[in-house]
Amino acid sequence: MAADLAEEIKTLDSTLAGIETVLDLESLRRRAADLEREATDPDLWSDQSRAQGVTRRLSSVRGDIARVEALRRRLDDIITALDLADEDLLAEAAVGLPKLARDISTLEVRTLLSGEYDERDAIIQLSAGAGGVDAADWTAMLLRMYLRWAERHGYGAEVFDTSEAEEAGLKSATFQIRAPYAYGTLRSEHGVHRLVRISPFDNQNRRQTSFAGVEVTPAVEQADHVEIDDKELRIDIFRSSGPGGQGVNTTDSAVRITHLPTNIVVTCQNERSQLQNKAAAMMVLQAKLLERRRVEEAAEKQRLTGGPQDVSFGSQIRNYVLHPYQMVKDLRTEVETSGTGAVLDGDIDDFIDAEVRWRRTNEGAS
Repeated sequence: MAADLAEEIKTLDSTLAGIETVLDLESLRRRAADLEREATDPDLWSDQSRAQGVTRRLSSVRGDIARVEALRRRLDDIITALDLADEDLLAEAAVGLPKLARDISTLEVRTLLSGEYDERDAIIQLSAGAGGVDAADWTAMLLRMYLRWAERHGYGAEVFDTSEAEEAGLKSATFQIRAPYAYGTLRSEHGVHRLVRISPFDNQNRRQTSFAGVEVTPAVEQADHVEIDDKELRIDIFRSSGPGGQGVNTTDSAVRITHLPTNIVVTCQNERSQLQNKAAAMMVLQAKLLERRRVEEAAEKQRLTGGPQDVSFGSQIRNYVLHPYQMVKDLRTEVETSGTGAVLDGDIDDFIDAEVRWRRTNEGAS
């Protein structure tokens, strides 16, 4: 047991040392000190957007430092127990080792997020696809899954808009996950998600296959400079629908913005104020235009370099099978589980971690 434990600890120590090198703790501490000085500037809060950006970056850097230091302390405690050859301490270390290994693996995945927008918050839009009422219900299930995932991690989440289907479920939903590296973490969720189950809406209890699309874009920041001409916008004001507070459903506060050159349409009806809804809708529109620009630039680069075209965009990436057997399987990483209930309740970290590693490997090979 001690020999196996020693070998596993040696591997974890090597992995953690690599993480410490990549993150560069001393550089992170200097960056934290710079951000702390910036945060104490009395003029900072005259610019709310800049102030929020500074505090968010400071919180992220402090979090990275704290996570690495905590993992190092936990690993050093186990190394000490091994050096002392104390049977009780070794038994305790063996119990705690699997969780430590998972935590180190999770942080290792975080070091793989180095894309241009990976640090950003994520804006996610869900859309019901083929499958009728089951697809609308599936879209609502996916919304719950992602919100539960955010809740499990203590991340902020805000739903901007939901469009309810006539019988059940949702035609679409737009929401934001506020967390360090939310976009980098979630962007491989982008694609088509397929559900197979006995339809609760079929009185003959037949099996139904339904689809929902997941679109993930990075939240915009002040420095992005996505120019939008007011003349290119059509803004419609209407009464909010669906569940909500008394004021939400009795005033014309919901806002729909159509960007005429691209025909991109965004809606926000979550807030009581028309001005707040318009601001949120403009933020989502900016994010969509930024992502459109990024995709166009990447396509042009591939055309000029002769690189392969992305033929997987919008294709099925994951199957969720609830009948005749229980399984969720990602078609890119081959990660699978029979714990469908846990997955639909937000336990999707194994899929996300594998996706980040898969994406890094494929991007590195391209």
